Amino acid sequence: MKSALIDKLNLVADGLADQGYAIIDGFLSPEEVQSILQLDGFQNGNSQFKKAGIGKHGDKQINESIRGDYILWVDRTSEGPAIQSYLSKLNELITFVNQNLFLSMKDYEVHMTIYPPGSYYNRHLDQFKKDDHRKLSVICYLNENWKEDEGGQLRIYLSDKHLDIFPMAGRLVCFRSDLLEHEVLRATRPRYSLTGWILDQHAELRHL
Repeated sequence: MKSALIDKLNLVADGLADQGYAIIDGFLSPEEVQSILQLDGFQNGNSQFKKAGIGKHGDKQINESIRGDYILWVDRTSEGPAIQSYLSKLNELITFVNQNLFLSMKDYEVHMTIYPPGSYYNRHLDQFKKDDHRKLSVICYLNENWKEDEGGQLRIYLSDKHLDIFPMAGRLVCFRSDLLEHEVLRATRPRYSLTGWILDQHAELRHL
C-alpha cells in the first residue's frame, strides 16, 4: 500500500474514532476523478440512472419531496479500470479500519449518484429500520471546480451543531451510518459522487 494512501486511511480511522466522521481531501487524484466522469454512466446519466427511492425492497417508494437524486449501482465484476481503482481503495479502507479500530467490516456497496440542479435529500440516517448492516457511509465527490456559492453541501448533524461539507472533487467523507443524521442541500449545478456503505455482512446476502 502506498504511503500517501496510508496517510489518508490513518486520517479516516482517527476521525471515526474521535468524532464519528472524517473528511479527506485528495482521496482521488484529479486524473482519477476525470477518468470516472468520462464513463458512460455519468456522460449519459439521464438514460442509465434510475430515480432513487426511500426504503428497501418491498418498502421502497419514490418520493421527490424527500430526495431527488438519480443512481446507478456499481457492478464490481464488470466495471472498468476507473471505478476499479476506487473500489480497490475501498477494500484497503475496510482492511485498515478493521485492523486499527477493531471492527469486523466485510463488504461494501456503491452507486454512482447525480443530483440535478435544485434537487436535495432531506435529513435522514443511512441505516434502515429493518436492516442495520450499513455501518459506515462513504462518499467520494467528483465535482471539478466547485464553488461554495453553488451550494450542494452535505450537512451532518452533530450533537450541538451541524457541519457543512462542500462536494469538492476528490474529497472523501466517511461517517457512522447508524449515528449521524445528514442531508444534501440544493445546488445550482449537477452534483456527482460515488456513494456507498461499508457493511458488516457480505453484500450479496442483503438481496436474498
